[in-house]
Amino acid sequence: MAIWYPSASGTAMHDIGVTTQQVAIGGEVMGTSLPLIIVSHGTGGYAFSHYDTALALADAGFIVAALTHPGDNYKDQSRAVDILARPRHVTAAIDYMLREWRGRAALASDGIGIFGFSSGGFTALVNAGGIPDLARVPVHCTAHPGDFACRLLAEHVQRPIPVSSSKNLHDARIKAAVIAAPALGFTFDAAGLRNVNIPLQLWRAQDDDILPHPWYAEAVRHALPMAPEYHVVQGAGHFDFLAPCSEQLARIAPPICVSQAGFDRVAFHHSFNRKVVAFFSKALGKR
Repeated sequence: MAIWYPSASGTAMHDIGVTTQQVAIGGEVMGTSLPLIIVSHGTGGYAFSHYDTALALADAGFIVAALTHPGDNYKDQSRAVDILARPRHVTAAIDYMLREWRGRAALASDGIGIFGFSSGGFTALVNAGGIPDLARVPVHCTAHPGDFACRLLAEHVQRPIPVSSSKNLHDARIKAAVIAAPALGFTFDAAGLRNVNIPLQLWRAQDDDILPHPWYAEAVRHALPMAPEYHVVQGAGHFDFLAPCSEQLARIAPPICVSQAGFDRVAFHHSFNRKVVAFFSKALGKR
């Protein structure tokens, strides 16, 4: 995990992997009863995929713990289709933060939220009480073999997607969720989401060709028992929910860094991060 938190310690610019962040490494935690946000990245991502959103939340008084999901990250995708393992990672991360992390005394155990993108959005829905019907996946992929999830399954034919129930993967400690471009949205119907009764902010990129409309975010929106705070980002593609890329990352992974002509990812993230912070501040309370 990578953990961000409010601190009075002096900050400096640090190169952290392919990101540059103005932070105090190992600084003392400032504040008490601070809400906790868990971040779950998409397939092939890692703990710093949404570092700018994490920094914005920490600046606003949240503690943020971002996972690198084992077996589903940029170095290792050997278990990328074992999507029901991901909610267990989130629960383990919450357990660690509340029981073992050195700054745990500053945490509000009743103020926990989750931010999930793509496969992380699916993860967040399951952790929030959703039960997907994964038997719908092969049916969908027969009709839409070009969808990213279907191509991923074809690449992992030796490890088929598990179809077991996720009934026991609800983590009731999670009180609010921000979900961007949720993967496998079509696997949730009204019955599968009937227990998702927490405040939820849902985002869709208008021109998402990885998880195309209307089978993902829109399917989730219609199945939720309570209307979410719903945002459709005009001109955005799937990867525009990732933090704006450094020059180094743009050279390494251009497909996730290039936006459509006319779309300003940096400007979008200023607005996106403000709205995410405002949502969690309202849902979990400013501490």
